[in-house]
Amino acid sequence: MRVLGPRRMWAVHWEVMLVGLMVLVQVKRCMQLRATHPMHGVVDRINENGGPYIGLVMAYPTEELALQSSAFFVPSSQIPWVDLTGRRFNIGTIDGVDVIYVMTGEQTLNAGITVQILLDTFDIKAIVHYGTSGSANDSLNLGDVSIPNYVAFTGSWKWKEFKSAEGILTELKFGAFNLPVKGENLLAKIEFTPQQLYSVEKPMEEIFWLPIEPKLFNISTKLQDIQLQQCVNETSCLPEAPKVVYGLRGSTADIYLDNAAYREFLFKEFNVSTVDEESAAIVMTSLSNGVPCIVFRGVSDLAGGDEKLLSTSLSSLAAVNALSVAVDFIGLFGEEAVINDQ
Repeated sequence: MRVLGPRRMWAVHWEVMLVGLMVLVQVKRCMQLRATHPMHGVVDRINENGGPYIGLVMAYPTEELALQSSAFFVPSSQIPWVDLTGRRFNIGTIDGVDVIYVMTGEQTLNAGITVQILLDTFDIKAIVHYGTSGSANDSLNLGDVSIPNYVAFTGSWKWKEFKSAEGILTELKFGAFNLPVKGENLLAKIEFTPQQLYSVEKPMEEIFWLPIEPKLFNISTKLQDIQLQQCVNETSCLPEAPKVVYGLRGSTADIYLDNAAYREFLFKEFNVSTVDEESAAIVMTSLSNGVPCIVFRGVSDLAGGDEKLLSTSLSSLAAVNALSVAVDFIGLFGEEAVINDQ
């Protein structure tokens, strides 16, 4: 074992101090950049006046319209909204709980960026995501709301060579869908790949199924008796009363799925029940930041399966019902927080 002399130890000491000073300078520089942002003072007041907030996130205009058309969200009388990076962050309450809601825009990139901005800027204690989805599970009908316990990004593939060896992970062989006879296809096959998850104080891990926060999921199980909307008006109704379904799996990809064969493949190979374009990105961003997240997805279509109902107005019940479940969850979450604080 080598022992450092006094002179060398003194040099090391100064090197450590120098590195520390450089880090402090960088931190101050970052703080100065934030302080010069034109909305810096407004954001500080939002975080001081309320919160910690629940971040309520949706992706499509129809989902935001469902919220705006309801009386659930009460805007703040002090600062009702703030615009940042092209997005409007709306500040207020739902059922007495401090909430900031924002529309991400479609697909994974927009969803992930928006949630990261939300978490970086505001004092957020949980993310609640609601929206519409396609159903890959024949037991899910229009208007039903799924509360998954896992979601995955199924749009990440390794495209393999023709006649390549079998892979370890799940594969989609295009030749298996040749008509009129199954066979080989020069498109060969794709192998689904996991994601690299970087999270707070943890080493990077490769993960396929992203878990929903168990505590939030457990709270949501109290919503099983919620009455969902079945009719748009007196003459336009779903044939069955919509239901809340727990513990299914969701699939996310930058693909609008309208294909019966691929729908069947996802259900058979991954046991996927709902398909959308944002959930996995929102959950992954939340996991990376160590913030709990939960997802509520209403069924608006059958993702290429046999459509029983083609009414646009009836499919809009998916957003309304998903919102209703999310709002009731926020109320329960607020009650749990009060109990825990006592």
